Amino acid sequence: MKTIKQTYHIKASPEEVWTALTNAKDIQNWSAAPARMDERTGTEFSLWGGNIWGKNIKVVHQKQLIQEWYSMEDKPWDKPSIVNFMLSPEKEGTQVDLLQVDVPDEYAKGISDGWGEYYLGPLRDYLEQ
Repeated sequence: MKTIKQTYHIKASPEEVWTALTNAKDIQNWSAAPARMDERTGTEFSLWGGNIWGKNIKVVHQKQLIQEWYSMEDKPWDKPSIVNFMLSPEKEGTQVDLLQVDVPDEYAKGISDGWGEYYLGPLRDYLEQ
């Protein structure tokens, strides 16, 4: 199993970044795909029309979101990967620190690249336009 660590700097307030991470309508706007999400602990979510799903396991409003993630890839995962988003205010926006643990080895490179290409990169572009 692999661990992915990435940092993103987004020219938007922590409140705006938080909303883009936890509001289904905003997620659909930046991802262009169906999403089910909210900011409550215990919420079961679904992204990209069900290709990614899981549960919010810790929510600290506008600061931290920890989720269990499952993905279809070629086959459903046996156990979840844990994704931790940490938001910190910066002078010109928000720093988002991403930590994902228990990533299946065979998918680690694609998932690591995917954060920038399909998730936090498009979220940043959406908020900075």
